Amino acid sequence: MINDIDPARLPKHVAIIMDGNGRWARKRALNRIRGHEEGAESVRVVVRASREIGIGWLTLYAFSEENWQRPKYEIEALMRLLKRFLVSERGEMLENGIRFQAIGRIRKLPDDLQHMLRETTEKTSHNHDMVLTLALSYGGRQELSDAMAVIARGIEAGQWSSGQISEEFISSHLYTAGMPDPDFLIRTGGEYRVSNFLLWQIAYTEIFTTATQWPDFREKEYRQALEEYQKRERRFGTVGEG
Repeated sequence: MINDIDPARLPKHVAIIMDGNGRWARKRALNRIRGHEEGAESVRVVVRASREIGIGWLTLYAFSEENWQRPKYEIEALMRLLKRFLVSERGEMLENGIRFQAIGRIRKLPDDLQHMLRETTEKTSHNHDMVLTLALSYGGRQELSDAMAVIARGIEAGQWSSGQISEEFISSHLYTAGMPDPDFLIRTGGEYRVSNFLLWQIAYTEIFTTATQWPDFREKEYRQALEEYQKRERRFGTVGEG
């Protein structure tokens, strides 16, 4: 595909808030599950495109802590779609050097899904061309709360002292320990909020929003977003060239 993406200026880590499945379905007089099914195809397309383009890390907000408040039938459908994705895409991950992992309060997910997540993580653990991370039962505030609880227990047990706490120390206790912070955050669906996603990690992340709903966000839209990223000057709080 012809595009203006400069391989030398790609973001190392892209994170995506995949929003708009329900509105996409409602606009077409379909039930919400149909929107999630079509959204799953966008996941496949974007994962494949990321690997081809050369993105090293891709993190997708697949199921938030707040999503547990949705109707039971919808949650069950989302869990089925996740399992179907893991089964259908595992072979491609293995063939294309994609390492899989999941972050969040994974213990809250159904046991069979937890097993499939562990199995996929283990089977792809030797891959190193790209890392695909699904944020599941994830919340940024919950992540920070969990990290603070671990750190507090460690201090109480004498493992470390409060004087050791730094930004790097806190980062090492987050779900994302060992991952680079996102360079680029994409949100589909036309909203302008981060929805409790990677709150610590996106301090200096470039943010891109689009009115395109997730089921319609395919390779063309993804490449256009990456082209927009490459037009920006990242200053990290310093003075820019302009």
